[in-house]
Amino acid sequence: MTLQLFLLAMASASCFAVGIVLAPFGLRHLSALSGAAVSVPTSAVLLLTASPLTVDWQHWDPHSAAIFAAGGLFYPAGVTLLNFAGNRRLGPNLTAAVGNVTPLFAIALAILFLGETLRLEQAAGIALLFLGLATIAADRLRSHPGASLWLLGLPLLAAALRGGAQPLVKAGLAGWPDAFAAATLAYAVSASVILLAYLLLGRGGPARTLPGILWFVAVGTANGTSLLLLYMALSLGAVSLVAPVFACYPLITYAINRLLLRQRDVTPRGILGIVLTVAGVVVLLAL
Repeated sequence: MTLQLFLLAMASASCFAVGIVLAPFGLRHLSALSGAAVSVPTSAVLLLTASPLTVDWQHWDPHSAAIFAAGGLFYPAGVTLLNFAGNRRLGPNLTAAVGNVTPLFAIALAILFLGETLRLEQAAGIALLFLGLATIAADRLRSHPGASLWLLGLPLLAAALRGGAQPLVKAGLAGWPDAFAAATLAYAVSASVILLAYLLLGRGGPARTLPGILWFVAVGTANGTSLLLLYMALSLGAVSLVAPVFACYPLITYAINRLLLRQRDVTPRGILGIVLTVAGVVVLLAL
């Protein structure tokens, strides 16, 4: 794995983690759907505004454009709603931890549909990383004994949609290798879906307030940047390399909550998970 690929995937994971940490602050003022109706259009407006300078429209590929748009139906639209709903009920740490399974979906679909393969050393690094993330997830679950199975299904379904979107967009990038185009079209479709859902269903929940709107503008900026960086990484490397590094976002969420929000709830199991995760990333980076 090249250093550039690693840095792009890790930066994407970091921005995604920031969005997860900020979301609960906005959810104090707005419902999940209302928050999504602010955050997703924020990202779309930023990307569309910059698109005359960032997107190579002269190389428009209708097949790839359709794939990017289809990916936007699932991620970020569906994933954003599910993550916000999970955040409200489970908190950012557990929501991020359950999302650890995202690379399983991404890598499995990449192997099935894109013909990607895993070397033995790469598989070992991914296994080590997953073992660490699973340990962190188990630690988070222990601290939330009241979480019912259906609630855990919210971030789990979000992980499946996010994982499925990665090989889908990777296929589109083969015909039109433009990460900015992929992110812009995905967010344009997602914003349309979210706003339509809000118009039809979003009249309930907390009233709109300026603090809530500002929080979700920040969330949208973080998530939009994350998606763009993720697609830039996918344009440079295989899903089986990018997805495991992006999967480190629960670890980054954990660190932000501990360092900035002063959540001092680390346990020996959590420390073990962190060590295993870092070891897995080191193995992948060395390949």
